[in-house]
Amino acid sequence: MAAESMFNQPVCVQVRCQGCEERRVNVRVNIELLSISNPIHKKDLAVRLTDDTDPFFLYNLVISEEDFQSLKSQQGLLVDFSAFPQKFIDLLQQCIQEQNKDIPRFLLQLVSSASVLDHTPVSLNVVETNPFKHLTHLSLKFLPGNDAEIKKFLASCLKCLKEDKMMLEEKLRKTEEDLTRQLSYTQQSLSDKSRELDKLKSEWTTYTTALTNKHTQELTSEKERALQAQAQYQQQHEQQKKELENLHQKSIQQLQNRLSELEVINKDLTERRYKGDSTVRELKAKLSGVEDECQRAKQEVLSLRRENTTLDAECHEKEKLINQLQTRVAVLEQEIKDKDQLVVRTKEVLDATQEQKVILEESTEKKQSHIEKLEMTIKSLSAELLKANEIIKKLQGDLKTLMSKLKLKNTVTIQQEKLLAEKEEKLQKEQRELQEMGQSLRTKEQEVCKLQEKLETTIQKLEESKQLLKTNENVITWLNKQLNETQMAKKLEPSAGTHGGGRTAASPHGMPDRPSFPCSGISHTVSPLYAYQGFPEAAHKQHVDSQCTVPKIQFNAQLSKMTRCSDVQTVAATGHPANKENGDNLGLDSKYFKKKDDSIPLRGLSQNTLSSEYLKPYLSKAQPSPKATATPASAYFPG
Repeated sequence: MAAESMFNQPVCVQVRCQGCEERRVNVRVNIELLSISNPIHKKDLAVRLTDDTDPFFLYNLVISEEDFQSLKSQQGLLVDFSAFPQKFIDLLQQCIQEQNKDIPRFLLQLVSSASVLDHTPVSLNVVETNPFKHLTHLSLKFLPGNDAEIKKFLASCLKCLKEDKMMLEEKLRKTEEDLTRQLSYTQQSLSDKSRELDKLKSEWTTYTTALTNKHTQELTSEKERALQAQAQYQQQHEQQKKELENLHQKSIQQLQNRLSELEVINKDLTERRYKGDSTVRELKAKLSGVEDECQRAKQEVLSLRRENTTLDAECHEKEKLINQLQTRVAVLEQEIKDKDQLVVRTKEVLDATQEQKVILEESTEKKQSHIEKLEMTIKSLSAELLKANEIIKKLQGDLKTLMSKLKLKNTVTIQQEKLLAEKEEKLQKEQRELQEMGQSLRTKEQEVCKLQEKLETTIQKLEESKQLLKTNENVITWLNKQLNETQMAKKLEPSAGTHGGGRTAASPHGMPDRPSFPCSGISHTVSPLYAYQGFPEAAHKQHVDSQCTVPKIQFNAQLSKMTRCSDVQTVAATGHPANKENGDNLGLDSKYFKKKDDSIPLRGLSQNTLSSEYLKPYLSKAQPSPKATATPASAYFPG
């Protein structure tokens, strides 16, 4: 069951109880859409009323589609179940917008039939007020929550509070770390500034002491000079005083003469003074105007000085910003250097992967040459084994498809390498492209691993087909041996008939009827001991026409070495000279039984594919009918 939260906000609700005054309470309304898919996919609307101040205040309402149909018919609703939650939320939004007004147009009413809201069903009404009447748009009946629901709600609230607490603790821890870091930084800067201040104080004290010493020396020298000059000036003053007294007397006489003249001039000057006073008044008035202008200029100078101080402060702040930006530029340059180093490393990794790819291509070429050699050996064997030729062609077709797939994948890898080269050029601009290159490199490595796995699987299949070819060769050798034994038995029967008086018992080395092979193939490898099992029809089928020509099969020494058995050794010892004397060679040549290291086993020739069709010529040789005049030639064993 999945829950989709659609609305979760506190709303001002008007509570109306029986026999109580109306009051307003802030109630949190939570609307969720529950989707249930088991056993039938359906949706329910869950509405929950809670109070943030009272945790035990809980009222629930679950409306299914069937309940909504009855509600729609009762209250005359015009919306469907799918549009009902959004319309209900729109009504709640309108109530939230109108709740701060004195006379709200839309309001929520929580009506209870009891005197107190205490575990009794209530109805939530969405009411629109107008001067004529109160119009109820929607009325929903809520049931109080039982103990289990209240516990579940309290548990969810506790969980949310714990999550908030964890988030706040994490934020507090981070802020504490930041503040401690800033405090340490400020303390360090304060210690540096205090050191600089002490250094400046020490320099200032040394400078002031040096200046005071220098000034005291200059003052003493100046005092001595002043005393010497004072003595000289006193002597000169006395001489000048005598001279001045003489001159003074002369000047008095002259002045008395001049006084009379000056009195006359004084009269003229008084007249001029009056004129000058008038001019002075005019100049004073002009001076007052000039002083006012000077004061204005001083005020302007003060305002300009204030502006200058503000501009100095702004300039200092801008210098600080410049220093911060310079440090940031240095950090960014360091990051660029680190990214360049990462680019160099990724290029080295790409070179290593390219070297591995070249090594893998060389190994694939070697394996292709080895496969070509194996194909040549298969072609040489296909002339000797006609039925196996079709399977070899199928194997060659599979190998060609594998080679075409390898070529296609090589072309894909070359294209991807071109894309990698283009992305390496863009690596200096964006870091995301570097990640994409890493991802493409991983995909290439996965493709190389897949190719290696495919090569290993092909090698395993080749080994399995090799083993199957060995088993088929063993079956052919066993059949050849059985043919030799049947021929020997046919040669020994006439002599046994003359000496033993028509013995009909089967020789221990005779060839009884073999069990017929079903068309679907043999499910296990045919054992040579199967031929020695006795059947009831053995005595009847050993009578062979004396006039039929008996083919002679050469029994090779190499074949006897491969399939040694205690019972067969006696027959091989007696049959070998007879075959040499006859000189017939109707069996397989020894070159077919030689083990070749470079040969490819036949793929698809399992132990179950040896059907009765392949063994019919051998069964016909082992069990000749009385009407037959000669044994039919086999596709594998030309007569």
